[in-house]
Amino acid sequence: MAELRIYNTLTRNLDTFRPLDPERVTMYCCGPTVYSFAHIGNARPPVLFGLLARVLKRLYPNVIYARNITDVDDKINQAAIEQGVPISVITERYTQAYWEDTSAVGADMPDIQPKATAHIGEIIEMCETLIARGHAYAAEGHVLFSVDSYADYGKLSRRSLKEMIAGARVDVAPYKQGAADFVLWKPSTPELPGWDSPWGRGRPGWHIECSSMAKAHLGETIDIHAGGNDLLFPHHENEIAQSTCAHGGKVFANYWMHNGMLTIEGAKMSKSLGNILLISDLRKQYSPEAMRYVLLSGHYRQPLDFSAAAVAQAKTTLDRLYAALRDLAEVTPAANIGADTVMDCLCDDLNTPKALAELNALAREAQKAEGEEAKALAKARLLAAGELLGLLTQDPALWFQGEPSNDAEAAHFDALLEQRKLARANRDFARADAIRAEFAAAGIIIEDTPQGARWKRA
Repeated sequence: MAELRIYNTLTRNLDTFRPLDPERVTMYCCGPTVYSFAHIGNARPPVLFGLLARVLKRLYPNVIYARNITDVDDKINQAAIEQGVPISVITERYTQAYWEDTSAVGADMPDIQPKATAHIGEIIEMCETLIARGHAYAAEGHVLFSVDSYADYGKLSRRSLKEMIAGARVDVAPYKQGAADFVLWKPSTPELPGWDSPWGRGRPGWHIECSSMAKAHLGETIDIHAGGNDLLFPHHENEIAQSTCAHGGKVFANYWMHNGMLTIEGAKMSKSLGNILLISDLRKQYSPEAMRYVLLSGHYRQPLDFSAAAVAQAKTTLDRLYAALRDLAEVTPAANIGADTVMDCLCDDLNTPKALAELNALAREAQKAEGEEAKALAKARLLAAGELLGLLTQDPALWFQGEPSNDAEAAHFDALLEQRKLARANRDFARADAIRAEFAAAGIIIEDTPQGARWKRA
């Protein structure tokens, strides 16, 4: 079995992965705040860490991959007020859009997708625990974490408290005992969503949501925590502080992974530059598989530039890869062939550029193969490598016919099928039945096969 090595932000080293329990490996990835459509930068974490989950599932018998939905937030609240609707209308709309857009670029659905509003009880309980242990305090309807009570604050980001206060947007409030103290719970005015609590009607702070959801579904200590490097401080730093203190000093996560940010044509994505590219718009212009190829083309820890030229180059490369498969259309691939060389690349700190280079090498070998046995073996290796990377998923004939692989309807039903899988795993059979009924109303049949569920038109 290949040995996985991960660059651990916590240790600043390339560490060999050793799970707490090889029979139950846990990974938590910070998910979206659902108040608007996702942009292409939002696709990088689910694509990359979804691929990591695939790798883990080939190494271990039981992997639980969780990615949350933040469905209560000031931006969500503002959108709901502007549109005169409950926050659930906003969050359901954009959660569905997020699933469809990220599924279109091949991002794997997590095994568990917890929502913050479904964990208010756990959040209140964690706040109470932190207060009881002297790590938090209530003041004027708020609950705040006392940063001074946790000596290791700043260990993940390697910043001093003075630097963190200077570099963060610190709210100045008379009820704060320390300048760096952060909110765990805050009061809600009548027009805002709120829940009853020992401190009055209110809503949770952002950081406590992830800590509570991770504990509820994965346990007090998890193996891997992942997310964008923009979350390193303060979000992940605060998660560590509140979880460690709430759990009696237990380590919150043993391995921390952070992906670099995406730029657009060499510039930082921003509203002022007008270069925020929505996935839903890009799907109308480009092959989602080519976009996925671009997202995998840079090492996850480094910045990545997304451009029209990069997508065009990815499409040309995929044409070449699909051509190798088209040339072997009449060849039956050899059985029980894995993607060992690509797997080795991915086990080296998720080295996707090296893995793509290996995929291209396998295509060249397939084109040079002579004899039925050699061709069958080469085709099997190429298909296995593509499957692992989430590429070469289409029939070559359809690829070259130019059939729109970014079919919005297909992406919608693919996402629904993943939701059904998640609902069944969580024993939410009412939701699973409702999804099946939605398929039936659209004239689509769900087939449950040994390889998993799939859909087709009746």
